[in-house]
Amino acid sequence: MSGYVLKRLAAIVALAFGISVIAFLIIRLIPGDPVVAMLGTSAGDKALIERLREQLGLTQPLHLQYFVWIGHVLRGDFGYSYANQQSVSSLLASSFPATIQLTLAALTLSLSGGTALGIFAALKRNQSADTASMGLALVCMSVPSFWLGLLLILAFAVTWPIFDVVGGTSLKGLVLPAVTLALGSLGFNARFVRSSIIAALSQNHVTTARAKGVPEFKVFARHVMRNALLPILTITGLQVGQLLSGSVIVETVFSRPGVGRLLIQGILAKDYMTVQAIILIIAIIYAVANFIVDMLYPVLDPRVANR
Repeated sequence: MSGYVLKRLAAIVALAFGISVIAFLIIRLIPGDPVVAMLGTSAGDKALIERLREQLGLTQPLHLQYFVWIGHVLRGDFGYSYANQQSVSSLLASSFPATIQLTLAALTLSLSGGTALGIFAALKRNQSADTASMGLALVCMSVPSFWLGLLLILAFAVTWPIFDVVGGTSLKGLVLPAVTLALGSLGFNARFVRSSIIAALSQNHVTTARAKGVPEFKVFARHVMRNALLPILTITGLQVGQLLSGSVIVETVFSRPGVGRLLIQGILAKDYMTVQAIILIIAIIYAVANFIVDMLYPVLDPRVANR
């Protein structure tokens, strides 16, 4: 087990290194000059542009720029955002709480709602309720989040002003962004849970329990649900990364002051340090979430630990 843990930790380090290289290179492939974007109306002064490029280290070869940046990152320094005139660390500290709040709310909604809908559909298998539930799940998976977000704003901010939907971090301002972000995962979870429950119902130990006269509720709770819901733990780690990346669109639509909107602003402003830091941190969070899931799975299912 310890060898497996070490391999997974080594994989996280390798992933972080690979993502850091990709993040460093991809922002530099976007057309435009960060110094010109930073200067704005003063961008006509070529001498000033060259002087600032040299001060920022942008005249150095790319590999040297990367090693300087990653060296600072390893010391906990993500650099300085000239577009926002403050350190990247302080920007992240002020933006990440809103994104984590949105991601956790969406994850809770997608897991609970998807599980409930999947159980209902499995219990009504091959009935009209099952067909309607899975049709609803398919619609949830198919609706683009930006389009859904705009519809919700139109409905619940313009037509019926029930929720705070623009720029707020309060509970009322969290509901619609969380629903928008969660809906696709909710539909996937519903279909996944339904399939898992139907598969569990055909297992031999379930048939044996029924033959012994165990009440149907106990059979479902002890034997079916336990085995059917364990696989959803596997996809939870994947959905953390999916929801974090999806927050980029949702936060932009709802003008939430989170990392997603900060990333879009950084890309438009050619803010290298901010974009690199956000991509790297999101990738690390995704990897750590999957690592935690992998460590929990043998605890919840001893059969995995014995393999």
